Amino acid sequence: MKLNFFSKANFFCFLTVLAIFFFDRITKINILILLKDKDYIFINDFLNLNLVFNTGIGFGLLSLNAGIYYNIISLFILLVILILIYLLFKSKGFEKHSFSLIIGGALGNLYDRIFYKAVPDFIDLHIDNFHWFSFNIADIFITLGIILILFNEFNSKNKNNET
Repeated sequence: MKLNFFSKANFFCFLTVLAIFFFDRITKINILILLKDKDYIFINDFLNLNLVFNTGIGFGLLSLNAGIYYNIISLFILLVILILIYLLFKSKGFEKHSFSLIIGGALGNLYDRIFYKAVPDFIDLHIDNFHWFSFNIADIFITLGIILILFNEFNSKNKNNET
């Protein structure tokens, strides 16, 4: 199968990746400035902005100091991004755009892992004293991309079962 790197669809996916990456960067830079001298910013009864530096993977899992294991995880994340880029070029339609969402977010978080040695998470959803894991804009796009891929996969399997 020949991969057409310069197709119109790939160009729009590249723009999507860049837009998500820069949107994520802008929000993180602004949060670092806003929360420089504050513990948190109260938004409403369910949402705070609260800066937490995550050295692990999603939702703080495998949080480690910036040592050998941190670097191994970072290299693994880079490998996953490269595989996702390959899958983006290989896929079509809806799936292609879903991979773009994941790659854009993953690149934003990888950038932070390299330059900050941690990923700034700042969105704090809560109900009373129960707080969900803090996350950022990149995490939202990664999660959305995964949900869309799963939805597409389940939808295509249901169509195959009906025929």
